[in-house]
Amino acid sequence: MNEHKLIPALILGLAFVAGALVFGLFYHSAQSKIAATDILSVTGSAKARVTSDQAKLVITISRLVPVSDLAGGYSGIAHDLILANGLLKKENVPANEIVAGPIAMNQMYDQNNGSETRYQLTQTLTVQDNDVAKVTKISQAIPSLAAQGAIMSVQSLEYYYSKLPDLRVSLLSDAVKDAKARAAKIAEGTGRGIGDVQSASNGVVQVLSPNSVDISDYGSYDTSNVDKDVMVTIKASFRLK
Repeated sequence: MNEHKLIPALILGLAFVAGALVFGLFYHSAQSKIAATDILSVTGSAKARVTSDQAKLVITISRLVPVSDLAGGYSGIAHDLILANGLLKKENVPANEIVAGPIAMNQMYDQNNGSETRYQLTQTLTVQDNDVAKVTKISQAIPSLAAQGAIMSVQSLEYYYSKLPDLRVSLLSDAVKDAKARAAKIAEGTGRGIGDVQSASNGVVQVLSPNSVDISDYGSYDTSNVDKDVMVTIKASFRLK
């Protein structure tokens, strides 16, 4: 073959190879799009109402005293601590469920520079118990100690559900069933059915106040209510058939 015939042959060969590559890419892309249309992704959810089985109460005892009466302030804190422990003992709270924190002292800055420096003395008393009703009752009784000269208040009262991990597993199973039912309804509208699960991923757990819709992308945990709604969501993909 002479040089004049060789060049056109090479060009024709290269054109054939390029055409084959373009066709292959087009075919692969088309097949991917067809396969993508055979996958249906839906979100499923499940919810359960639970009652808290643990409570945490934080009591704050405080005294605001001038620097010249710090000793009196510490004595006042000790007096109130005795009253608080007496109330807890009366309600049969075990000693191992009571934690008394250290006394914190913070200087108070007054606008009147001529006044004597004052300090805020604060101590917290934390109670954790599985008897939710008892802890709630104690929190309501704290103000009554004021009649005995106590200066204390309820800093926080929180309610928790200890069986959340087990409930989460159960709800995930129900959420998958919900997702499958939704997918089946959607597929039915197009005259198709659903096959096996192709993929599934679960979202965060939402522990909400009853009938609340105040969910968060990072999960939420309501501690202000004894009764709670626990909700989980999953995203699942099914193959259509």
